[in-house]
Amino acid sequence: MNSMSGIDFSWMVLPAALALDLFLGDPPDMPHPVRWMGRAIEKLEPVFRNLPLRLTISGGLFAAALILAAGCLAGLAVTLAAELSPALGVVVQALLLFCCISATSLEAAAREVYRALKADDLILARERVGMIVGRDVSQLDRTGVARAALETVAENLVDGVIAPLFFFALGGVPLALAYKMVNTLDSMVGYRNNRYIEFGRAAARIDDAANFIPARLSIPFIALAAQILFKTGTPCLRTTRSDGRRHKSPNAGYPEAAFAGALAVRLGGPNHYHGKLVDKPWIGAGFKDVTPAHIQQGCHLMMLTVLLCAGVLMVAGLIGI
Repeated sequence: MNSMSGIDFSWMVLPAALALDLFLGDPPDMPHPVRWMGRAIEKLEPVFRNLPLRLTISGGLFAAALILAAGCLAGLAVTLAAELSPALGVVVQALLLFCCISATSLEAAAREVYRALKADDLILARERVGMIVGRDVSQLDRTGVARAALETVAENLVDGVIAPLFFFALGGVPLALAYKMVNTLDSMVGYRNNRYIEFGRAAARIDDAANFIPARLSIPFIALAAQILFKTGTPCLRTTRSDGRRHKSPNAGYPEAAFAGALAVRLGGPNHYHGKLVDKPWIGAGFKDVTPAHIQQGCHLMMLTVLLCAGVLMVAGLIGI
């Protein structure tokens, strides 16, 4: 705990980080630990690939080294700052946690898709949604673009906010930064293609394990937000229970099913990835297609979920749970 004149100010870290995200989002010119993580991954991948080991083993060492380094460097930064000044320690923690949260940038990206669809500019809408999803967007119609945007809002609610806050609650800023490295590794090397099927396997498995609890922990918060906004908390929970496992990811299906039930829309379904049609099952198959208006509703649902989750964590921290 950091203290200043006998008063504990560590409780300020989470609200300060959340306020920074809400007001600043992700400034492109700001030095950002996640960008540094990406550069470290790019620089060190060939080093570990050239080790005289099986790719699955060298890939596991690669992931473990980077995750450990991220946590240790964050811990060192926080410790040194706190040694100089308890107030500086709180500021550094808030800034680092802010870099782990991406609610506002996710909302902004989704709203760019919404605005393009409202303007009937399908080409621009495909371009915008292509920046935030991994699927082939060239063949998407208006419904497909809207569905892709809503799915990424639901899925990235977990890895962009709920999971970082969960690990912050468990182990402070160092564990939140370690998680962010896990997530960054998965987004860069956790693919099931010829290049990464072996080398990236450990990164993908670690990401699955890290998101297991946060993905499920997000459901009551999404349901509460859905009840407050749309009076759909019950169908949100019902759809999660019935369709949460209908996804190739062990985790992504849960928030997607929760959003499908909350907004009464169907998500998932067949999509093109890297030139191949992947016949994914529908989530919320009995509901209607996604429309551009649902992107806006999904953004409202996501932001209220974030505020509810952060509020619970702040209260828990204040009363010492």
